[in-house]
Amino acid sequence: MIAYHPDRWWKSTFSWRGTALPLSISRVLIFLAYAVLIQALYEYGADIGWISEQHFLGIDPAGHAVLGSLIGFLIVFRINASNTRWWEGRTLWGGLINGSRSLVRFAGQHCREPQELARLITGYVVCLRRSLQGFRDLGEADLYLSDAEVSRVQRFGNQATGVSLLISEWIAARYREGQLDAVLLRHMEEMLNRLVDAQGGCERIQKTPLPFVYVAMIRQLILIYLLTLPVVLCERCGWWSPVLLATISLGMFGLEEAGVETEDPFGLEDNCLDLVSCTVTIARDTAQLSRGVSTDPKRSELS
Repeated sequence: MIAYHPDRWWKSTFSWRGTALPLSISRVLIFLAYAVLIQALYEYGADIGWISEQHFLGIDPAGHAVLGSLIGFLIVFRINASNTRWWEGRTLWGGLINGSRSLVRFAGQHCREPQELARLITGYVVCLRRSLQGFRDLGEADLYLSDAEVSRVQRFGNQATGVSLLISEWIAARYREGQLDAVLLRHMEEMLNRLVDAQGGCERIQKTPLPFVYVAMIRQLILIYLLTLPVVLCERCGWWSPVLLATISLGMFGLEEAGVETEDPFGLEDNCLDLVSCTVTIARDTAQLSRGVSTDPKRSELS
């Protein structure tokens, strides 16, 4: 995700990285060349009398304006749907951050060696992040898991789910050792369930794209609109029509591509969520919470 200052208007206006220009410039240039060709044919045909300047192909500008309004409405719908998915993804990762802090903080108050739980939770979010970004290996998660734990987790098709099982087993072991009673056990399992619920929400966003029928219809209408627009503009705007078509196509292609890029907020593109920072935040905070709380009553009294 690109961090920017909202008050630096000129810098963001003339940016290249992270904008829709790299994604849509090739199509804009194609339609610019197409508009130049239509304008050249019109000018040549009008000069030699092949084309009537008053009835060039008979396209009504009013109908074309209605089609443009419809396309604008559909593009706004696409952008709103993608932005909702992006914001929901950020909300779910915010829940993962808060839930991880709460779980380790609670374990530090009631259990010995909360560092083990902090280590497992960090491994869990690393596995989840890599899974959402399309990787199928543990990556740096093996830094937080023992060799035996890595061997177990690798047997799971969803490795984050495998680590969640290890966390549940850690909680159950504290219960068997008498560090937790039934009430505290249930409370810690509920906190773990909230992490798993956030994982399921992220996977739902990733695996449920916008229905294809919407995507195809928007692109089909954009194509029809831009193919016919030079015919409407050529006799009214002259050689300015290619410039107008390039500007309009940039707006349509750019906004549509912005919706495509933010539709999956967990990807590796410039405008996707910075999941690495979220993971680092969880690793840092859980480690500090696990080290900063003493569970020995005698040490607590001395302090």
